[in-house]
Amino acid sequence: MSKITDFLYGDVNRNSHRATLKWLWLLVIAIPVFAILFFVGLSFTDLPSVVELENPKNNEATRILAADESVLGRYYLENRVMVDFDELSPNLERALVATEDERYYEHSGIDYKSLARAVIMTGILQRESSGGGSTISQQLAKLLFTGPAAANIFERGFEKFKEWIIAVRLERKYTKQEIIAMYLNRYDFINGAQGIRAAAENYFGKSPAELETQEAAVLIGMLKNSSYFDPLRRPELVLDRRNTVMAQMVRNEFLDQSEYERLKELPLGIVFTNQRHDDGIAPFFRQVLKQEAKKILAKPQYHKAGGQAYNIDRDGLTFYTTINPHMQRHAEEQMAIHMAGLQKEFFKHWEKEDPWDYASPSSETEIPVEIRKQSLERALRMSDRYQRHRSAILLPALRKINDNSNIIFHEDDREVSRMMRELEDNTTISDLVRRNLLGKKLAAEYRRVMKMDAFAEVKTAWKKLQTTVKKDFGTETKMRVFAYGQPNMETDTLMTPLDSVRYHKMILQIGSLSVEPTTGFVRTWVGGVNFKWFQFDHVTAKRQVGSTFKPFVYAASVDLRGISPCFEVLDQPITISPGDGSFYLTKPWTPRNANNRYSGEFMNLYSGLKNSVNSVSAYLMQELGSPDPVRNMVANMGLPKDEVPSVPSIALGSVDLTVQQMTGAYTTFGNNGVFNRPIFLTKIVDRTGRVVYEYIPDDRRALSPAANFTMVRMLQQASVGNLGGVKGPVGGKTGTTNDQTDGWYMGITPELVVGTWVGGDDRWIRFRSLRYGGGSHMAKPFFRQFVKAVQNDEKVQWDTQRAFFRPRGDLGIELDCDAYAGSNDDVFEEDEPRGEGTLQTDPFGGGRINNNPDF
Repeated sequence: MSKITDFLYGDVNRNSHRATLKWLWLLVIAIPVFAILFFVGLSFTDLPSVVELENPKNNEATRILAADESVLGRYYLENRVMVDFDELSPNLERALVATEDERYYEHSGIDYKSLARAVIMTGILQRESSGGGSTISQQLAKLLFTGPAAANIFERGFEKFKEWIIAVRLERKYTKQEIIAMYLNRYDFINGAQGIRAAAENYFGKSPAELETQEAAVLIGMLKNSSYFDPLRRPELVLDRRNTVMAQMVRNEFLDQSEYERLKELPLGIVFTNQRHDDGIAPFFRQVLKQEAKKILAKPQYHKAGGQAYNIDRDGLTFYTTINPHMQRHAEEQMAIHMAGLQKEFFKHWEKEDPWDYASPSSETEIPVEIRKQSLERALRMSDRYQRHRSAILLPALRKINDNSNIIFHEDDREVSRMMRELEDNTTISDLVRRNLLGKKLAAEYRRVMKMDAFAEVKTAWKKLQTTVKKDFGTETKMRVFAYGQPNMETDTLMTPLDSVRYHKMILQIGSLSVEPTTGFVRTWVGGVNFKWFQFDHVTAKRQVGSTFKPFVYAASVDLRGISPCFEVLDQPITISPGDGSFYLTKPWTPRNANNRYSGEFMNLYSGLKNSVNSVSAYLMQELGSPDPVRNMVANMGLPKDEVPSVPSIALGSVDLTVQQMTGAYTTFGNNGVFNRPIFLTKIVDRTGRVVYEYIPDDRRALSPAANFTMVRMLQQASVGNLGGVKGPVGGKTGTTNDQTDGWYMGITPELVVGTWVGGDDRWIRFRSLRYGGGSHMAKPFFRQFVKAVQNDEKVQWDTQRAFFRPRGDLGIELDCDAYAGSNDDVFEEDEPRGEGTLQTDPFGGGRINNNPDF
């Protein structure tokens, strides 16, 4: 029977074996071929190019460096700053290799031993704790290019193949050390810590190079899953994970057993500080710097090689600035001390009056009560609390109007408010048109909207909103408010929301800038009392400058006419009439001294500037014959000529300028008559080290050396008093504007020029007396305390022996008034003041003036 079977089936078995062998050989040949073709095909998919491998995309923060190259702050979407391998603690490398990739320095991107173990133990035996097969290079490839794992198993396999290819390519392009640095730079350690530098700073307050073994183990442990091993939310899990990492370091002989036993008993040691854009010193400066840098980088000559503009928040630039961090800290500390005392006086000054209702019995320039109340109402409406009620009650009704109207309804509800007042008095819209506050076309649109059927719903919603807001804003509630003398300048209190709005609007503000006169380098920038609560920058805000402008008029007279500061002027009313000189007035202009008082006696220019006597400044302007000599001179001192009106009242400071502009102009006095434009950004460098932008000095002579030294002497005379403790030569000028709304002090030394303004955001937030509201009280004490603090700081090299520059030889201008009196007995007969006309009916002469002696 077996023979028959062999006969019947023998050929069949042989054929089957042959077929099996044939298919086996085909598989042996086909698998490698298929693998080669598969990987070749993958290489033509969306794998990164050579250029992309060499320049992986990262959201890298831009660093702001101070003058000593310490970090002032950063701009970022992700708080990521790249570090090189040599900036990493060796503990980080050891922990990383021991935990994530034991054979890291032996493979070329793929660890076949770990891969085989992962396939067998995890893929076949389904053991989750068997460990993964991904190398550090593969993990970097995933972070940079492939992203999170796909949901589909086939897609995950496809992504894994891509990671292998990218990992091998990375190993060819970068050294092992560079790959480690790239991986740690790219990883998100959460809680605002993108990259190893931010992680070290945020969690331990250290640089990556300073991390100790146990600290490095915490951060490396987070690589497994930072959201799960979150030091802030799960400290116990993180502690266990840290010890596991250190145990791996022992296993791989990176750590002694005895040292491990000691370190594992240590606490986690987290000292978390969340780095924010406004953390650290000079936050107002950093806000302005970013806007200035955007303007620079928008210009084509500062674009990338490919023509694209740089993104400050993403492209990892480095800004080199001139800010002196030691000076800046002193400026902020002294600002807080001075403003806290001033604010205390201010609240006491107004404890029995209301700035929004108060009517001065003597002021001619006081802001009307109606405007003040409208401003308070607008501030209330722009609050988050009001906007929440508005969104829920009024906005749905306004949407129905929007579809059929050309009116844009603003968040402060000015349009709806106007319409509601029009319903009551039938004159509001017409009055706004008459005052050119509303165009005729828009007024007609207002009236058309008021006739719509949907407007009835708006009226109902408006009434409901007002009732809701009145109740809510009048109910006391727990809230946090700004407060001096408290941690972070804030405190919890019980207050109505309306009182909170009024309270914060009554906080006095400051704008102060210091500039090195010989270079134009900005050394300090204080834009307000607290950036978190008040982000409006007052260094770049325009305010009326008052008597701080008068030295420019004196300087023009000294430089152009060569007159001595001993020259005497009769203190009497001065009138510039229509037809006089090139003033082109239509009415006589006769400025007044303080309280309309005139001594009727002669006073020299020293006294006239020191006491801010308006009649002296008016006389000098009259003698110049036109505002243009002053306007031309200040243009050379950096002030925009078109912002200085061509009217005689500029002699009294009727100009609106910024602290930045005024301080820049005063550097001329501190620099032998040469103006240096204030500079705060010297260089921008990209992540590769290429210099993108570098500043070009802008200086020009504005005053002759003799005239400038004369002005320095006059400013020194004017600053006498209230500067005790300041070492070395110093000069300056105070300024106070109408109703004490602005207090100024411009201080000069050979080392530093400091311009300071103090006042309220609203012009009715002011002291009602010159004793408290003058520049000598509001601004000058800050200058004194700041300069004293800087001079006493050994970290700041302030040469108190340095003098203002004096030209050699005879100045040609007599500074000694005793000598001047002996050689110029007839000067006043030759130069007797003109213009003894009658008082004019319009005292402003094209601009506002002040009756205060400090104006």
